[in-house]
Amino acid sequence: MLLTITLIISCLVIINLILLKFSCNKTIKSKKIDKKPIVLRTQVVNSSTAQILAPTGS
Repeated sequence: MLLTITLIISCLVIINLILLKFSCNKTIKSKKIDKKPIVLRTQVVNSSTAQILAPTGS
């Protein structure tokens, strides 16, 4: 009885591994890696000018 249980579990594990091997989705990996930095904003903004505040009257 112990031998039968061991054989059944072993067969199920082997079948599971075979199904796992053939059911994996293959993804295409691109081997070309662009190492150039990506520049999002090319204009330099100078924000050091002081803003003139309106008088509040208080």
